[in-house]
Amino acid sequence: MRLLTGIQSSGDLHIGNYFGSIKPMIEAQNDNEIFAFIANYHAMTSVTDGKRLAALTMQAATDFLALGMDPNKSTFWVQSDVKEVLELYWVLSSFTPMGLLERGHSYKDKTAKGIASNHNLFSYPVLMAADILMFNSEIIPVGKDQIQHVEMARDIATKFNNLHGDIFVIPEHRVETEVATVPGVDGQKMSKSYGNTINIFGEEKKQLKTIKKIVTESAPLEAPKEFENCNVYNIAKLFLQGEDLKELEARYQRGGEGHGHFKLYLAEVIWEYFRPYREKHEHYSTNPDEVRDILKFGADKARTVAQPLMEKIRTATGITY
Repeated sequence: MRLLTGIQSSGDLHIGNYFGSIKPMIEAQNDNEIFAFIANYHAMTSVTDGKRLAALTMQAATDFLALGMDPNKSTFWVQSDVKEVLELYWVLSSFTPMGLLERGHSYKDKTAKGIASNHNLFSYPVLMAADILMFNSEIIPVGKDQIQHVEMARDIATKFNNLHGDIFVIPEHRVETEVATVPGVDGQKMSKSYGNTINIFGEEKKQLKTIKKIVTESAPLEAPKEFENCNVYNIAKLFLQGEDLKELEARYQRGGEGHGHFKLYLAEVIWEYFRPYREKHEHYSTNPDEVRDILKFGADKARTVAQPLMEKIRTATGITY
């Protein structure tokens, strides 16, 4: 089975990225054909400083590799290194009704939150469709908020296939139901766009400071606490299993501890969870040429899939004459 995912290089990777797409993809490497890319074109919807985008792209690649992405088992590259995707983006634009994009939940949500409305934000789903369809992707692991974008890719591909034959594989989305939406420190979906993330790598004190900002209800110290709707608990349960999770629930129910205690505990849990990955992260951070070689190797592999398909599309649409 061929799975595809992309992570924007628009900021530090956070635990929402990890549980929503990175962890499932890394765990799937042994039994599936994994295509994973750093979505630096997509990141341009929010990052306009060129030097910062370049640095964030390398940072995202370093983080991905540190967390277990294996370039020998998977195809791992930077989006802009496979130019065919932009050509396909333009072709697919001819098969994308304006009404389809105008109904986009993500676009409406981001503009409502004050993010500048421009063409790349509006046409984001078409570029995402090109990413998906360019590599004959069968399964797209996503959070609930991205299901609509996969459905758009399906609609566009079907419209193209109806006119030109079965050129595109029609993809299916896959949602990890337990981590479909990872809460941010404000209780909304964790997203770099909302500035409510908990980063995977970075300074321990800075991470603790972020965790202390998690929004919780006001309750007396001695009173039992409700854990089901607590943002601290809902983040902690991503990391805990079995008796550890039951013990945390019992602490909430006993009372005698405030949410500040649970935040300190969460900080310890997160720091220990990612401890094994920090050594690899240090290695790749201090060896950027090795990271670039890995990305070039991945782009070459990705092009072996993209180029033949693009030739079929050029012939079908009359671009090749």
